[in-house]
Amino acid sequence: MSPRVSVIIPTFNRAKWLPRAIDSVLEQTFKDFELIIVDDASTDQTHEILGRYATNIIALFHKENRGPAASRNTGLAHSSAPLVAFLDSDDCWFHDKLQTQVSFFDAKPHAVACQTEEIWIRNARRVNPKKIHHKPSGYMFEQSLRLCLISPSAVMIKRWVLDEIGWFDEGLPACEDYDLWLRLTCKWPVHLIPKPLVVKHGGHPDQLSVRYWGMDRFRIRAIVKIISSGSLSPEQRSAAIRELERKCRIYASGCAKRGRKEEAEFFSRLSELVQKNPRQALSAAFLREF
Repeated sequence: MSPRVSVIIPTFNRAKWLPRAIDSVLEQTFKDFELIIVDDASTDQTHEILGRYATNIIALFHKENRGPAASRNTGLAHSSAPLVAFLDSDDCWFHDKLQTQVSFFDAKPHAVACQTEEIWIRNARRVNPKKIHHKPSGYMFEQSLRLCLISPSAVMIKRWVLDEIGWFDEGLPACEDYDLWLRLTCKWPVHLIPKPLVVKHGGHPDQLSVRYWGMDRFRIRAIVKIISSGSLSPEQRSAAIRELERKCRIYASGCAKRGRKEEAEFFSRLSELVQKNPRQALSAAFLREF
């Protein structure tokens, strides 16, 4: 019989933190899971670390670094369970994380996705999330447009839903989770279990949010995609267009401050065009590589 839950950990040069993440899965009180770890061509000691867990994990290896979207998709392609949980390799879970979420789905069989609260650690110090990061429960598409309110390490989702909305966009070097959550939340509610069951670590120099300046350019691309998909209601489309204009305007301002004149001019014009002619603005956005 296939396991109840597939746990997927993508990793790249996280040998320092990877054992903590793996151990937090193996020590779960709920045991009916498979653990799939995808090494995205790490050059540190990751391979040796995975060798220590050979009998407890499914280890997959990329020959070339392809990014977190491709790593998660590789894990999905090799998974077999009806429920999927992701864990970033620098995060870790409380021991009852899986049991709590599986029990939630048992009690609410019509639910398709749920997430838990988190404890945030930044540079080895606990920090409190700002009000803007408050996780809603239920339908949350409009809130999700502003910023990413679903954490990959905290969510559990039914596999058939991922197959229906599509997996992670491998063309996005960052914000691939933001893109997926827009496709999810425009159709279904994501329920919140108001209990912190994840410890989310941040502040590492190798994190994508640190390596990539101007993450909004990838969110802009995701919004353009979801608007153009034709899957939004009129109200959702209007909200997405408003946020597209706001993000283009903010990103243009950031580019101007950094001397990126051509990019600033493009997104400034795009912001104005979104207000006047959204359809033309979407066409212009699709022609731009960003």
